[in-house]
Amino acid sequence: MGIFDKIMGEFVDIIEWLDQTNDTIVYRFQRHNNEIKMGAKLTVRPGQQAIFVNEGQIGDAFGPGMYSLSTQNLPVLSTLKGWPYGFNSPFKAEVYFFNTKVFTNLKWGTSNPITIRDSELGPVRLRAFGSYNICVANPSVMLQQLVSTDGLFQVDEVSDHIRNMIVTAYATWFARAGISLYDFASHYSEMGETIRTGMQPEIQRFGLELTQLLIENVSLPPEVEAALDKRASMGILGNMQQYAQFQAANAVEESARNPNGGNMALDFGVGIAMGQQLTNSLQHQPPNVQTMPQASAPATPPPPPVAVQWYISRDGQNLGPFAANQLTPNGLTAQTYVWHAGMDNWLRAAEVPELASVLASVPPPPPAS
Repeated sequence: MGIFDKIMGEFVDIIEWLDQTNDTIVYRFQRHNNEIKMGAKLTVRPGQQAIFVNEGQIGDAFGPGMYSLSTQNLPVLSTLKGWPYGFNSPFKAEVYFFNTKVFTNLKWGTSNPITIRDSELGPVRLRAFGSYNICVANPSVMLQQLVSTDGLFQVDEVSDHIRNMIVTAYATWFARAGISLYDFASHYSEMGETIRTGMQPEIQRFGLELTQLLIENVSLPPEVEAALDKRASMGILGNMQQYAQFQAANAVEESARNPNGGNMALDFGVGIAMGQQLTNSLQHQPPNVQTMPQASAPATPPPPPVAVQWYISRDGQNLGPFAANQLTPNGLTAQTYVWHAGMDNWLRAAEVPELASVLASVPPPPPAS
């Protein structure tokens, strides 16, 4: 092999790019002095595009395939250069490879809470996060707007900017939508698509496309979430009187497990309340009537009914319990508040039908002197 053939062999090129990083969008092919031999082989694989740049101008663009670089395959670059020798000599150009695959699972989220006015809860602070996908839509535009002379352009160089755009669009959309937080989860998909569509023109200015935007969660401050949990618990419990009885029973059981530190006052008070509840339940039970008495045992009358125990509220104090005939000597009037086990609230004596006969025996007040 002569010296001339050896020199010519130095210029034989195979131009290709295999991405080993999975996060590189644009790669500039490295060649000494950017010299590319006439007849060099260019391989563009699926999911790639290649662009030739000469002296700051885009020469030609190539989709997937294998190309032998010649004046037939480089008409634009041939016009730009105007080579008088038909590319028999090496020419200088830069080759940029664009990864056109979809870059998935890129994260976005609010770094600080966003204050909005909810239709039901009023002003609240929200945090949101999710993911999005992008891909290269126009390599030439992206080269001019973002890449420029960057020889290794990766996802993180543009992801922060897109994330900020998403957060801004999210805050604007939510403020205009007027959707209650209680119904917000059912609109995740709709909101993601609306934000993606609205952002598309701005993203396309960089030669990119926002292929998907997902909202994974919208969260409230911990104290607001705790209040909502309590509200939901109350709705599930329904009857608050039954819930209070359940809590009292748990308190007694917990106190019994700790004999050294039990709360005697609590045990005594809960015991009285449970006794009153038991008395009330016995009063409302129907008598046990035996339709077929047994011959071997004589029928016995049921136990006498338990007298209702009344309480009076007077001067900020609760007095009692009293039998019905003890209420008048203890200052009962029509305006006195009374209560017994089984009543939901304190009522004035005049509002309780059971005390009508008692109030009728109350003498009228003495005439004013």
